[in-house]
Amino acid sequence: MPIGPFASSVGVGRAEPEWAEKNLVKGCVGKDQFAKVAESLFGDKAEGPLPLSKDVMSGDTSTAPKKVDLLIVGAGLSGAVLAERCSKELGMTSLIIDSRDHIGGNCYDYIESHGLRASKYGAHLFHTNFERVWEYVTQFSEWEPFDHRVKGLVPDKDGVKQLVPIPPTMETVNTLFRTSIQTEEQMAEWYAQNRVMPAGYTKAPELPGVSELANSEEAALSRVGPELYDKIFKHYTKKQWDKYPSELDASVMLRLPCRTTTDDRYFGDKWQALPKRGYTRIFENMLLHDPNITIRLNCDFFQLRDAGKLPEHGLIIYTGPIDSYFAQQGMPKLEYRSIIFKEEWVEEPQDGFFQEAMVVNYPSPDVEFTRIVEYKHVINQPTAVKNGQIKGTLLAKEFSSATGDPYYPVPNPKNNELYEKYRKLAEAEPGVAFVGRLASYKYFNMDQAILNALEMFDNLKETGKLEPKRKPEEFGPGDGPK
Repeated sequence: MPIGPFASSVGVGRAEPEWAEKNLVKGCVGKDQFAKVAESLFGDKAEGPLPLSKDVMSGDTSTAPKKVDLLIVGAGLSGAVLAERCSKELGMTSLIIDSRDHIGGNCYDYIESHGLRASKYGAHLFHTNFERVWEYVTQFSEWEPFDHRVKGLVPDKDGVKQLVPIPPTMETVNTLFRTSIQTEEQMAEWYAQNRVMPAGYTKAPELPGVSELANSEEAALSRVGPELYDKIFKHYTKKQWDKYPSELDASVMLRLPCRTTTDDRYFGDKWQALPKRGYTRIFENMLLHDPNITIRLNCDFFQLRDAGKLPEHGLIIYTGPIDSYFAQQGMPKLEYRSIIFKEEWVEEPQDGFFQEAMVVNYPSPDVEFTRIVEYKHVINQPTAVKNGQIKGTLLAKEFSSATGDPYYPVPNPKNNELYEKYRKLAEAEPGVAFVGRLASYKYFNMDQAILNALEMFDNLKETGKLEPKRKPEEFGPGDGPK
C-alpha cells in the first residue's frame, strides 16, 4: 500500500538525488504578479481559477469591441501567447473566443468540490529544453521543481503483476525477468541481446531511424526487444490508438527511450516544473489584466461567423481542428483519439493515497483503461491538501476513445496524406493563420506549442506575416500516447 505522496530523499515530486540534480529548476522560481491582489480579493479561493465576469462568460460578442486587430479562435496556449505578445510588443488588440466555459484550453485545472487541484483534460507535466520558453513562462507563474515519474502494473515472467518504472530501467528489467543487472554496460548488453532489427538492417549497433522502419512495431522491437514490447507497449498502444503498433507510423514508438541507467524520470529535459497555483493562473496573468485583450467564452466561432456576429478584424488566428474549418469542402474528417475520464472519489484511503505514484499505467489487455491519475500526489496542491486536511483522494481513470474532444492526431499514411490536402487549403485561405496542435494536425507538447507561437510572432514582427518559422514536424515528437 502507498505510504504517502510520490517522493524521494530530495522531496515530494522529486527523483533520487543523482537524477533530480539534472533538473535546472532549483526551488520556487518565477513571478505571479497578481498573486497578492488575488489573495486579498478572494482569500483561499485564489488558489484556484479566479471568477470571470458575466461579460466574459456570456457568449455574447455584442458587448466586445466592434473592431480588433486579431480575432483569435481558441483560448489555449497558442492563442494566449499570440494575444499576449501582440499586445505587449505591438500594441495590437485581440478578441479571443472559445466554445468552452473557461480559459486555458486543455491545460485548464481547477479546485474540485473536495478541495483538490485537478486537471479537466488529464495530467499536464511541463518540461522543456528551450531556454526561451522557460524564460517566457516564468513571467506568468511561480514554478516548483517536479520530476515526473510513471509506474506501470506489468506482469512478470510468471504472470504476477508488478509495479515497475516506465520507461523501462534496470529496475523494470530486473523485476519482470528476475535478472540481476547492476551496471549500464550490462543493461546495454541486455538490450543488444534482445533487440530485433528490421530485415536487411546492417548498421548495428546503431539504432535504425524512421527511414529504415516500416511501422511502430519495428521501432519498438529494434529498441527494447519482443519481451518488453509485448508486456509494456503492444497492448497499451492498442488501447490508446485502437491500432496495434504495426498499424502506426514508426515515429510513434521512436520516442521510446532505451534507459541503461537507474533514471526513472519520464522526461530528460533541462527544466521540469509545475506552476505553483496551477496552469489556469498562467492564462489569467497573460490575459485578464491586459486592456488590449477581450475574451468571450461559450462562443461558437462557426455559428457567430454564419450569423454575421463577428467583429471587424484584421486577421483570424484559428487554433481549432483544421478539418472543421474546411468542413464545407466535403473532404473526409481527419482521425483523432480522445480520452474519456471516469473520476472516482476515495473517501479515506490508507495513508491518504490510493496508489504509489501520481500516474500508474495499465498496459495489460485485461484492463480496459490505460492509466489511473491520482492528483493528490502533485506538489502544487492547495494549502489544505498539503497540510493533510483533505483525507480523501481523487482518481481519474482514462479510457481512450474515437469520439469526444480531439486530443491526439493519429499518425499513419492515410491521415498524413489527407492533412497535406487540408494544409494546402489553409495556405490559400486569405486572412487566416492556422496555429497550434489541432490546426497543424501535430501533437505539440506545451513547450513546443509556446515556441511555435513565439516564432510565428517573430515572423509577424520581421515580415508582417504570421507564419511558422519551421514545419510542425521539425519540432520533433510530442509526448502524446506512445
